[in-house]
Amino acid sequence: MASQKILVIDDSRVIRRMVKDMLPAGNVEVIEAKDGKEGLEKLRESRPTLIMLDFLLPKKSGWEVYQEIQKDASLRYIPLMLMSGRKEEVTEKLPEPFAYFAFVEKPFEKKQLASAIKEAMQKAKQHKKDKPATDESQPIAAASSPQGTAPRAAVSNAEIEDMKLRMAKMQKEIDTLKQQMTKLITFIKQKLK
Repeated sequence: MASQKILVIDDSRVIRRMVKDMLPAGNVEVIEAKDGKEGLEKLRESRPTLIMLDFLLPKKSGWEVYQEIQKDASLRYIPLMLMSGRKEEVTEKLPEPFAYFAFVEKPFEKKQLASAIKEAMQKAKQHKKDKPATDESQPIAAASSPQGTAPRAAVSNAEIEDMKLRMAKMQKEIDTLKQQMTKLITFIKQKLK
């Protein structure tokens, strides 16, 4: 029987096969999911020891799967490794440094995979140490709150700071877009004269 269960959530059969081939035979069971929806189902069924999550997925994106994992206290401490062919798509949603998961850019070599798995395990261990004392009651509170959202008191200071940073970044982008739109309108008006 395998001592480790790794859930690989990726829409590419090639990547899933490649991961399976790179892992040591015998003591690792690889569970595969081809989209985010199936990935969440298999995650809840199998309780793997590691999750490898592609960021761009059909049916439910890697970002949505990541958010679901973070909402559930019984899942959020499972070591997580995000994968993407374009790192900027990940950093757009989750700014670096990545505190609680490892990241590997596709395509990757066996050595990179092993290193990312080790990093994911270490970060998950640290994440568990950092968890707030109220964490254990969170699944019950989250289940009873509207639409499965976590109660306000369960939001950590780190999450608030992260949200503030994201909001500031979005506001900056909005301001830039407004300036560009104003310039474009001015240009069009000049051309129409």
